[in-house]
Amino acid sequence: MRSEVLDTALCRLGDVFAKRNWKYLDVPAGSSMEKSYAWPGEPDENIMICVHKGPDIHEMFHRQDFFFLNFAYQGDYGALSYKYDNHITIHENECYIGQPFAGYALYAHSEEEIIIIGILIQKEVFFKTFLPVLSADTKLFHFFLDPQTNEYSDEFIHLYFDDSFCVRTLLEMMVLEYANPQEDTQAVLQPMVLTLLMMVAREYKRSLPAPENEKLSDKIVRYMSEHSDVVTLKDISRHFSYHPNYISTLLHREIGKSFSELLLEQRMERAVCLLKGTNLSVEEIAAMLGYSNSSNFYKAFREYYHQSPREFAK
Repeated sequence: MRSEVLDTALCRLGDVFAKRNWKYLDVPAGSSMEKSYAWPGEPDENIMICVHKGPDIHEMFHRQDFFFLNFAYQGDYGALSYKYDNHITIHENECYIGQPFAGYALYAHSEEEIIIIGILIQKEVFFKTFLPVLSADTKLFHFFLDPQTNEYSDEFIHLYFDDSFCVRTLLEMMVLEYANPQEDTQAVLQPMVLTLLMMVAREYKRSLPAPENEKLSDKIVRYMSEHSDVVTLKDISRHFSYHPNYISTLLHREIGKSFSELLLEQRMERAVCLLKGTNLSVEEIAAMLGYSNSSNFYKAFREYYHQSPREFAK
């Protein structure tokens, strides 16, 4: 049973959304032009909480210059993804996560009221604040960075939460905060969104089937990828209950590379993605990759790619 205060907040944001004057930009898409939403909030807003509310919801097919997560808070709705002309239904307690510029439209028709809570995040703040926490999962890391190197990647994540209580509570707190803004509302929303995205990452990992007949060496490499900013040989030894010497011998025998070589390879691959796909500083990228200082990162990058990170970025 929703409280009267929450209902009022949902109605307020629903009314604002219905009256919002969305700005469309014409952007090139191959040989044609398509419509794209510009950031609909104030310039100093990094996070927006939007509510689609009503029995009938229709959005024209569009792209957008920000990250978004739409959660089916009440009822089901339909989503059209540009990729493969993909029509899917987002059921109650499921979410649809989209990249910047990915083609998307939503629609709904029901005798009952439908409520969709949308979280919109500016790209720059996403890369600086949220991506470092999500980067442990290789697939998520590339999902969020791919649009920056492949502008029309048109990927999406459709996710169901087994236990939606915490997610719903968190979203309700965001709705209440955003509907009753204070001077520090953006600062308050930031850790809430971070928590939500961490829950998304956890649920996303659970939703992926474990690889069949995975060898120990493959498990080690995957574990290294998930902890590439902090992992050590001792960590792997403790996690898999094998002596460090055995781990080293196994990696050499089955992968053909040492632990240090594999870790460097993983870090350098991520460094390239971050340099190409974000405006993060070299110092910020070095910290994300687990380097204690940017000088060590500069040295490792130059030895690996035979040019400095700044030269590569240009």
